Amino acid sequence: MHGDSPLLPESYHEIKRLGKHLRTVSFTQMYASPIKRARDTANYLRAQLNQKLKLTLMSGLSEFDLGKMEGMAFQEVAQQFPTEFDAFRNHPDRYNASNIAGESFDQVIRRFKQAVDEIVSNHPGDQNVIIVSHGAAMNAGINGLLGVSLDHLRDRGGLSNTSTTILEAQSPMDGYQLVQWNETDYLNRSENDPTDTI
Repeated sequence: MHGDSPLLPESYHEIKRLGKHLRTVSFTQMYASPIKRARDTANYLRAQLNQKLKLTLMSGLSEFDLGKMEGMAFQEVAQQFPTEFDAFRNHPDRYNASNIAGESFDQVIRRFKQAVDEIVSNHPGDQNVIIVSHGAAMNAGINGLLGVSLDHLRDRGGLSNTSTTILEAQSPMDGYQLVQWNETDYLNRSENDPTDTI
């Protein structure tokens, strides 16, 4: 299913700030989830970077399939599926996706890791790439790449919209190193909306 809410007008301002923040870095290619809001983010960011980057869409970078919770507001999900909502947000090791006919953390981590391993294999050495995805999938996937267990998946906190997280890898077999997690200083936000970080 993978619900697809549109980007808000403020999102475009933040993508512009992100582009300015990344403008001095040379990138080889951009990869994105095929979900429209990620494609729109990637295309707008490409225009800001002005580097003529090829954009490749990869289904492994898609957001969680949340089954019965798909398309619902946070408050509605918390009322209708309190156990699943709490586990998804706070205790991934207790999340039972089958209760909502959705996708498990292990499934998301597996497909995300497969996509990132392929990207890294295609760009050996010191090539920089941009991956545009979704907060929950990236949080699970990146922590999975770093070998973090489900019961510690939320230890670093979440990932905010339009944030930057940097990983380094020479090859998938060499493993991944976290350089930066959830950087948002360039967005000049007075405060973060709690529904923005997942």
